[in-house]
Formats: sequence, C-alpha cells, structure tokens
Amino acid sequence: MPRIEFYVLSSATPAERLRAACQLAMKAWRAGLPVFLRGTDAQQCAELDELLWRFKAEAFVPHELHQDDPHAPVVIGQDEPPAAEQGVLINLNPSLSPLVDRFSRVIEIVNQEADLLTACRENFRSYRQRGYDPKRVDL
Repeated sequence: MPRIEFYVLSSATPAERLRAACQLAMKAWRAGLPVFLRGTDAQQCAELDELLWRFKAEAFVPHELHQDDPHAPVVIGQDEPPAAEQGVLINLNPSLSPLVDRFSRVIEIVNQEADLLTACRENFRSYRQRGYDPKRVDL
C-alpha cells in the first residue's frame, strides 16, 4: 500500500505548485527512485517538461514525456501506466490517479487556490475511504 502525502503550500500561485513538483521530483530521483509526474493535460505536461530544464540552473533532472520515453528516470504524463513499478507519483491532477497502487509513494501538491483546495480535500477523504492513511506535510 503506497504512502500518501499532501504537501501544502502557503501560496495560491500555480507556478509555485509546479516548481514544488520539480523540486520533489529532483529529490526523489536523487534518492534513486523512479518518478512519474502526473499532469492535468498535455499543456501542463509541456510546462513541466520546460520547467524541469530551467528551474534550477546548477542541476539537471533527466526527464521525458511518457510518449517519448516511458523508461526515463522522471516521466511526465497523465494516466499512462508507469514503466517502473513502486516509484513516486507526484499528482498535479485534481483527481485521484487510477494507478495509485502501482507506486510506493504518492504526493499530492496543494496550494491555496479555492478550487484546488476543494478537490484536494475530497481526494484526502477518498484516500481514507479506500483504506489509505494520508498525511499532511506543510511546505
């Protein structure tokens, strides 16, 4: 059963949320874990792809879009099955991933935007109803 964590940001800025996702992906990759960044749509996936190239000038995070290389250390996609099992899912989609059980850890990134807060609260309840024990982590 995966460990579920909700990382809560104090800002309501979507850009801060994407930046936090990149930082968490880099940290997990450096720890030797495969990472799947789940975006909301193709546009957000493209933003994540671009941001991973430039968010930290002194660091490189090896990544690819799922359709280009599903075996990359950090994969950006939507609901494609991960090539590597038991990695880290960083979920930026407001809905739960249908593939949660293929990961050892799931990170939901929450900011203070009203609609996202509502969706994330519902996700928190849904995880509990499914027997998971989600935790809150303040950033």
